[in-house]
Amino acid sequence: MANTIVGVYDDYQQAQQVVQELKQSGFEIENVRLSPEEQSQDARYSALSDSSDQEKHGSSGVMGFFRSLFGSDEDEDRHADVYSEAVRRGSYLVTVHAQSDEQSELATEIMNRFDPINIDERSTAWRSQGWSGYDPSSSALSDDEISQERSRYAGSALDTDINVSSRDASNRNTSSRNVQDERQIPVIQEELQLGKRAIQRGGVRIFQRVTEQPVEESIQLREEHVSVKRQPANRPASQADIDSLQDTQFELRETAEEPIVAKSARVVEQVVVGKEVSERTERVKDTVRRSDVEVENLGSEAQTQRSYAGRGLGEDEFRTHWQSTYGQSSRFEDYAPAYQYGSQIASDDRYREQQWSDVEDDVQHDWEASHSDRPWERVKDAVRYGWEKVTR
Repeated sequence: MANTIVGVYDDYQQAQQVVQELKQSGFEIENVRLSPEEQSQDARYSALSDSSDQEKHGSSGVMGFFRSLFGSDEDEDRHADVYSEAVRRGSYLVTVHAQSDEQSELATEIMNRFDPINIDERSTAWRSQGWSGYDPSSSALSDDEISQERSRYAGSALDTDINVSSRDASNRNTSSRNVQDERQIPVIQEELQLGKRAIQRGGVRIFQRVTEQPVEESIQLREEHVSVKRQPANRPASQADIDSLQDTQFELRETAEEPIVAKSARVVEQVVVGKEVSERTERVKDTVRRSDVEVENLGSEAQTQRSYAGRGLGEDEFRTHWQSTYGQSSRFEDYAPAYQYGSQIASDDRYREQQWSDVEDDVQHDWEASHSDRPWERVKDAVRYGWEKVTR
């Protein structure tokens, strides 16, 4: 039985991976379709109003494709509306024409592997925001508009799945000569707390279509034909001929056979639909903030000395390393934040009791997220030196 399976994906790379996986699994290229085929606003617009679809299906774009595929009644129009709106809002459709139930099961398994969205829940969210149906005159969303819309969906999940809270790590006192001016400056560090909940990841919708194909069989048929022949004769009439001189009649009928066609339906296969449960471990990466306190002794330039709270590290040590590593052609002030950053993360719970080679990738990721103006390759030696001064 021929079926059409449809999967909807928010991520273009995932949709491409689904298409490649389907082709590698034996699906013919003409039976697999990705709409839109490229990752751009122009491609979305083209997918919604492709003239080639108009010639093939009598209507333009994705809307015409689904109407030609599933019919044009009210229920199928609703599906065509939803899929067209999904493309307009930046999603990608993968459709597969499966020629058998085995192909349907294989296509469904492959599509589910790449986390398709739940289009029913998504369309319900649209309607709650005032959407009443696909409008062909509406333009495709821009990349910024798509990002804003996706952030609304992602935001609701993050509020439940990952909770970030802050608490005081310690209290440090900075005292001057006048006790009356004493202040307490807290050193604050954020911690990452993870939770989990069961969510519906989506699935695929399976459409069953009935197709017709011509068949041919041969059968032997018998026919009878009456033949009448007149033969000339010249002989004396016999007594039998004289006795037959009276009125008489008789019939000789022709017969023929004709084919009788009958069809019977048999169940040759059944599709069993179920769910498999698996578990996976996911590593969650994020950034947490930590405040630190610098104490600078006021005095002459030669006496200027910075120490990092709780670590006992002086600026002179960092300056010495800076001079030997980077030279006088650069300014120490450009590298001071890297030395400070390295000394801070050395006491971070995430990296404690680990080797530099084990944490360098994560440290680089965190640095680049908050210091985009200072390339990692330029400052990584300073960060490592700050790290090693604390860990040693």
